[in-house]
Amino acid sequence: MDKKELKEKLTPLQYHVTQENGTERPFQNEFWNHQEEGLYVDIVSGEPLFTSLDKFDSSCGWPSFAKPVKHLTTKIDRTFSMIRTEVRSPEGNSHLGHLFTDGPRELGGLRYCINSAALRFIPVKDLEKEGYGDYIKLFRK
Repeated sequence: MDKKELKEKLTPLQYHVTQENGTERPFQNEFWNHQEEGLYVDIVSGEPLFTSLDKFDSSCGWPSFAKPVKHLTTKIDRTFSMIRTEVRSPEGNSHLGHLFTDGPRELGGLRYCINSAALRFIPVKDLEKEGYGDYIKLFRK
């Protein structure tokens, strides 16, 4: 999808975050305190990224996950006089957020701090009809 198509598909904030490495405001975004069970996918490509099963409250104001559904692309981000690990979706190459090593130890110690604007949420009840039926098994207890 070219830039023009993306600007038509995405909101200005979604475009800024995913295509211009932007960041949304903490505590003022859609999923920072979202509790429903389901799958979070890349707003651009639709590729599965995280499940609600790996989401935790980090009190940082953005959705935080202990691990992704599949391998994500990472690279060093040296913006704003910091050295951080940027996280991108492999297929869509969307900027998602950053990876930190201050997550809960019992969950592996990682914190994927992700912008809500980079995500689309699919509730468990809608996984099959949205084409993500293979992920239903993750939510069976």
